[in-house]
Amino acid sequence: MISIPGQLAIKTIHGRNGDFNVGRLATSIGEFVVKNAELDQYAEGKYEGDFVIAEIRPSTYNASGRMVIEIRALLGGMTLSNIDTLSRDEARRLSPQEVDPIDEEAQTPAPAAPKAPVKAKSHNPRDPLVDTTPFGSESAAQPPEAVADEDEALFGALWPLGDSVKLDATVDRRVLRQQRDRLGALGYEFAPLSQDWYRAQP
Repeated sequence: MISIPGQLAIKTIHGRNGDFNVGRLATSIGEFVVKNAELDQYAEGKYEGDFVIAEIRPSTYNASGRMVIEIRALLGGMTLSNIDTLSRDEARRLSPQEVDPIDEEAQTPAPAAPKAPVKAKSHNPRDPLVDTTPFGSESAAQPPEAVADEDEALFGALWPLGDSVKLDATVDRRVLRQQRDRLGALGYEFAPLSQDWYRAQP
């Protein structure tokens, strides 16, 4: 691991799995693509500071009939000191054709695990029924208790939420994005310099 000053330019891309961010880190030893999951919390812009680089490696993915090879830096942490807006030219340099890291991970074949025999499951009348609401129908509004239960399941050990929340970037990317979106809906705002979410004061 090395710690090095630099500037991280982050661009937001609207993908089929929701908004995601890609970054380009410019340092004295080179320029690298950054696709850490925690970047999805940040607004588009330029972030200056000290960056802990845990790994530098080549990476490939397929997009629109082409194979892309890029040099990636895996960040182990960062201490930010300044934020600026992204100019139009800088935004253009960060390709809008980027593949969502969720889709990229799906392209990577997972090692085959031994399959356990599947047992036929008999229906127990006490089991909850399967939702057969037709697609596109509006479901009934959920009671507050059900919403709180869903929030507790979504945030896990972070629940109940306090006035400040620090998300765990090691969780699944989809979960991290759901947590980000839910915090925004609950009135929290992300503070990039401290890398925490804070409940907005009325």
